[in-house]
Amino acid sequence: MTHPEDNAKKDLLRRIPAVDKLLEHPDFAPLSQKYSRGMLLKAVQKRLEKVRQRIVLAEEPVGPDTVKITVTPGDIEEEIVLFTAPLLKPVINATGVVLHTNLGRSILPDRTLDHLRTIARSYSNLEYDIHKGARGSRYAHVEEILCEISGAEAAFVVNNNAAAVLLVLNSLALGKEAIVSRGELIEIGGSFRIPEIMQRSGTVMVEVGTTNKTHLKDYEKAIGDATAILLKIHTSNYTIIGFTAEVELPALVALGKRYRLPVVNDLGSGSLIDLSPYGLDYEPTVQEVVKTGADVVTFSGDKLLGGPQAGIIVGRKTILDQLKKNPLNRALRIDKLTLAALESTLRLYLDHETVSGTIPTLRMLTITVGELEQRAVAMRDRIRHAIPASVAILIKDDTSPVGGGALPSQQLPTRVIALSSSTFSVQQLERELRENTPSVITRIHKDHLHIDLRTVLEHEEEALEKALITVIRSLV
Repeated sequence: MTHPEDNAKKDLLRRIPAVDKLLEHPDFAPLSQKYSRGMLLKAVQKRLEKVRQRIVLAEEPVGPDTVKITVTPGDIEEEIVLFTAPLLKPVINATGVVLHTNLGRSILPDRTLDHLRTIARSYSNLEYDIHKGARGSRYAHVEEILCEISGAEAAFVVNNNAAAVLLVLNSLALGKEAIVSRGELIEIGGSFRIPEIMQRSGTVMVEVGTTNKTHLKDYEKAIGDATAILLKIHTSNYTIIGFTAEVELPALVALGKRYRLPVVNDLGSGSLIDLSPYGLDYEPTVQEVVKTGADVVTFSGDKLLGGPQAGIIVGRKTILDQLKKNPLNRALRIDKLTLAALESTLRLYLDHETVSGTIPTLRMLTITVGELEQRAVAMRDRIRHAIPASVAILIKDDTSPVGGGALPSQQLPTRVIALSSSTFSVQQLERELRENTPSVITRIHKDHLHIDLRTVLEHEEEALEKALITVIRSLV
């Protein structure tokens, strides 16, 4: 027996206009002047399919009054905007998390963006030696500057740090053993684990020590005929405290020299300047690690360095020459845009006095609480008169995580704008700001929504204020 609701659905489905008849209707003539027929056809099909789905999936009784079956030119133009607009779009990061993995980590410096645009809109000498008039190496554009900054003999770059570690292991220890401390078998973003990367590289992992304590004698006892490298991994995304011991890099390097084994140090984030004078936890810089005599050092380009995503490898020339010849390198190499962005960012490090102010990541990490309070108070005062009195807007103490697997125990003191209201929940406010255009990503702490200006660029403040005012007014 046919249910009356099924008949109602079938009736509505029959009344959905045909694609061709819709496109031939005079009301749609102006659209044909703006868009190609192929574009209009796709938009009409997408909108009609949405109408069908609303009818078919409706759980409540449906009828002409409950389901819109007409399609207007405005509907079609809306569809065109939806499927032609990029899904990757800018957001305002008001969380205070500087290296926010989900929000793209480092923001590139202005000078880097200028150079990137210049390279992207023309041909370039990517693999062409202008002086010789012959084929050149893409790595030459960053090798010299990396060597100058780090003090290493040689350098080159792949697409991320996990790729750098994979390439090093595959090149130096394929089918052989790599000795590593159990306390350094980290898991990085996306549930990728060092043991899995080592396995994929064709390396045999030899764990030594315990989770909390590893001694030099543990490494030495594990060295055998099959040993290819000694591997040290910086635990940049967690800390072990209490009853602990680890082998310092200089001691491991000395052990490697004694047994003629290369020492590979994965620094993870990797910083090119000492951030401790700015109140951050001390982290060994790339330059300091190179000075210990480590044969290979790997680190990221888009974390503490403040550049694009890249895996940077520096160290002994004889070893890096091996890496460059590995066929796997072809699959892991970076493109011209990453090279352009990385080179331009690295050149900012040549001026030690200004680098913390010219690279956004470093600027966000080193900005003072006093500066943050001034900005927060000024913004509060600007929007106070524009929102209802029922909305509380306070300035509060808080902390900003560094994020991105860097400085895991570091919480940067900050001052935030804290919002709350008796007429709507902070969850509603968070959702509406997130779904705003531009999207504003915030943090909820207890019964307040926090806006941390540490990660809001000054040119974004006007858009942030507009979003706050518009959303709050819509909720009251």
